[in-house]
Amino acid sequence: MRTTVVAVVMGIFFGMMADADVKPQKDFNLQRFAGKWYRVGLAYDSVSFVPFRDKLKASMGIVTALPNGNVNLTMWDVTPLGCQVMVYHYEKTNVPGQFTYFSTRHNMVKDITVMETNYTEYAVVLKHKVFNREYTQVALYGRTQTVRNDVINKFKAFALSQGFSRGSILTPPPAENCTPSRSG
Repeated sequence: MRTTVVAVVMGIFFGMMADADVKPQKDFNLQRFAGKWYRVGLAYDSVSFVPFRDKLKASMGIVTALPNGNVNLTMWDVTPLGCQVMVYHYEKTNVPGQFTYFSTRHNMVKDITVMETNYTEYAVVLKHKVFNREYTQVALYGRTQTVRNDVINKFKAFALSQGFSRGSILTPPPAENCTPSRSG
């Protein structure tokens, strides 16, 4: 019993330490970040996601900066059921580049951190819930459906540094026929 308590306390401590290293892009500029992005990479190791890995396609999203500093993200995903549209509402925090949102799928508040972006080509975004590895994801976004190999390698290295296995890091093929004009 005592060993279990020590293990839990150590897990919480290291979880807090890992979260302390989560810092957004320096001098993050939401207006420059807004616009069209494609999710061209994903690191996610949730057991419930494993059966769907080989079905994942690059998805398109539009980031809309709101006047109050919050963000709406509209994503178009190709699924076996066709083109699906999801809208996410991200609330600003007191740190530029960090947001929170309520995940209806997981019934909890999650943190979104723009880890790195050059605004015109790529962005690496961390979605996480402190102390719960199951809900953590790293995503690579590109302004186009393809990004340079060195950007993909940087994304993979970051995902590995966050504890993801190589098998949980995906770079899905481009999606076809799933655009705002084709969704209903």
